[in-house]
Amino acid sequence: MPVKKIAVYGVGGFGREIAWLVESCSSRDETYEIVCFIDDTQKLHGQTVNDIPVIGLEKAQETFPQCSVVGGVGDPRLRQLLMERAFAAGFKPETIIHPRVEKSKWIEIGHGAVICAGNILTTNITLGKQVQINLDCTIGHDVTMLDYTTLAPGVHVSGCVHFGQRVFVGTGATIINGTQEQPIAIGDDAVIGAGACVIKSILPGLTVVGIPAKPLQR
Repeated sequence: MPVKKIAVYGVGGFGREIAWLVESCSSRDETYEIVCFIDDTQKLHGQTVNDIPVIGLEKAQETFPQCSVVGGVGDPRLRQLLMERAFAAGFKPETIIHPRVEKSKWIEIGHGAVICAGNILTTNITLGKQVQINLDCTIGHDVTMLDYTTLAPGVHVSGCVHFGQRVFVGTGATIINGTQEQPIAIGDDAVIGAGACVIKSILPGLTVVGIPAKPLQR
């Protein structure tokens, strides 16, 4: 049985969850092994978290040059920064899909995407590189998510919604459906607050909260 060695970039709470996710994806055909957490915080180097060593990027490159890397950070901008560092160091991305995910065959999934347990993805969905879908989300038909978009747990996305890059959707948020002719568009770097209900398109870089979702007043 082949063993696929994986490093998780980030040793925070979500990074530890990613490590569990990867290990739970092992099957009779393929076994995953978490060889290390990579973290840029030097004071953590040499520690062991959940029986997994924490090391820096350079040490990981020297020790595990053939392993793949999975992003263990939920923040889209930070994850992009860290993963680009990892790729520059020669690591390759690994796509992780938990076995308890329901999805049709009409789905395109980019390299390095992470889809956690309990998700349902219906049909004609396109996920870009390094997209993360946390626990127990639902995604309807004709949805597109560009690179590094992130859904927190319990997000529900109806049909005909287009996400830009690095969008972050908070826990329990809901996005109603658009149409084929006029999909709901969520612009690059937009943030949708926890529990919000999005009923119309959102401009790039905007943070929206509430029901219905409106721009955050500062």
